[in-house]
Amino acid sequence: MSDTRTETSVPVLPGVGTREDVLAHEGDVVLKVDHLTVRFPSDEGPVNAVQDLSYEARLGRTLAIVGESGSGKSVSSMTLLGLHNPKRTEISGSIKLAGQEIVGADEATMRRLRSQTVAMVFQDPLSSLHPFYKVGRQIAEAYRAHHDVSKAIAQKRAVEMLDRVGIPNPQRRANQYPHEFSGGMRQRAMIALGLVNDPQLLVADEPTTALDVTVQAQILDLIGDLQKEFGSAVILITHDLAVVAEVADDILVMYAGRAVERGTCREVLARPDHPYTMGLLQSVPSASLDGQELRAIRGTPPSLVHLPSGCSFNPRCDYRDRVPGDRCTTELPELRRLPDGRQVRCHLDDPQAQLLVPPTQEDPR
Repeated sequence: MSDTRTETSVPVLPGVGTREDVLAHEGDVVLKVDHLTVRFPSDEGPVNAVQDLSYEARLGRTLAIVGESGSGKSVSSMTLLGLHNPKRTEISGSIKLAGQEIVGADEATMRRLRSQTVAMVFQDPLSSLHPFYKVGRQIAEAYRAHHDVSKAIAQKRAVEMLDRVGIPNPQRRANQYPHEFSGGMRQRAMIALGLVNDPQLLVADEPTTALDVTVQAQILDLIGDLQKEFGSAVILITHDLAVVAEVADDILVMYAGRAVERGTCREVLARPDHPYTMGLLQSVPSASLDGQELRAIRGTPPSLVHLPSGCSFNPRCDYRDRVPGDRCTTELPELRRLPDGRQVRCHLDDPQAQLLVPPTQEDPR
């Protein structure tokens, strides 16, 4: 894939320096989120969409953010791109992208960041691509927004990107409209649109939800191949643990707007430390179950307006009777670091050992 610019000649952000300067200063961390809190108003009261969230995204690695609907996954990721109404959203904490603080950044700064430093692939490409413009034109315009090039050069770049993401006959396809693409091809076009400016971070929000199983595998393989080629960081937002097991290096499990477990994907999926993570794993179909019923998590996620006191998961937890006293219902657990380096937000003294012993009976709650 050709490109007229050189890596060291392109500023990442005004006043920050080149990409190499930034990475030399930041090491391999391209995104650092510290104590992020996001609230917005509703008729019932303030919605606590994200609370005290901290994590990092590293070049060349895929971080999976996992949780049920309403856990805060998508809200936290959209905050990275400034895709919120600043007049109706209260944001505190810190988000440093390529060394630049973006909490409180103006719209001009966010426009420079989007696509050039961070890009997002949404779960519904048909609604994300403009229906009245040809696919190639949309990709070309995204490229011209950050490069002083002619329309012809930008169009050539768009065709090259469509070819790179595996769309057959890219020259012809570039002159077609989104409705003329299949679902899988539209998602590939969205990936081409996201990567046209070689961003350091790609955020993929449920990129395979509406696709059949075969196309899902192709899209995941494509994201993995492109990550290796560009060396970018990837944040994969999903509820599908099978996808996580296949592609992710690190995992962040969210519940009710908070991180409840963090660690490497291999360790967390092999031996979870939080009852919620355990519940998610037990609800995934597996050949090893051999006809046994899946064990679903009881109840439903709480309202983000009226969160339970103490641990937000306590009304659904089968293990809270193993914590002395009423700490689960009165005290919010801290996100503590365990001896193996993983982090968990739970009052259980030895989560791995205690979660290995199944609950003795169904909780009548």
